[in-house]
Amino acid sequence: MFKPLTLFAGVLLLFGAMVVISRTGRAQADDPPPSPQEALAAYDTDKDGTLDENEVKAAAGALFDKLDADKDGTLDEKELHGHMTAAHFAEADPDHDKTVSRDEYMVFVTKAFRAANRDGDRTLDANELATPAGRRVILLMQ
Repeated sequence: MFKPLTLFAGVLLLFGAMVVISRTGRAQADDPPPSPQEALAAYDTDKDGTLDENEVKAAAGALFDKLDADKDGTLDEKELHGHMTAAHFAEADPDHDKTVSRDEYMVFVTKAFRAANRDGDRTLDANELATPAGRRVILLMQ
């Protein structure tokens, strides 16, 4: 009686450990992006209440390095899952080699930043980050 129960408990414990390990240390692609306020708190390094292009590019570059699991200097659609739609991936991959290099990623990040900067002041505030274009920028950083 106790052997099947012990075996079941062991399997359940192993499964639970695998779930915890898979969720530890990184945001999951299916997790909602941070709010504009959370993004500002995380990436506004000069604490002026806005994100400038350099702050966005620094965070996006760090994300690129983190997502480049195989360290080949490129990201494929699988590595970018949850950070970029298929249409955005195609836009970020102008040479159509089915990967996005760091340079291509940063060009796309710059375009996304400028699209979100509705008032043209070269910074993104919480209101701009709350727009669809701003949410895209957040996904490219987190």
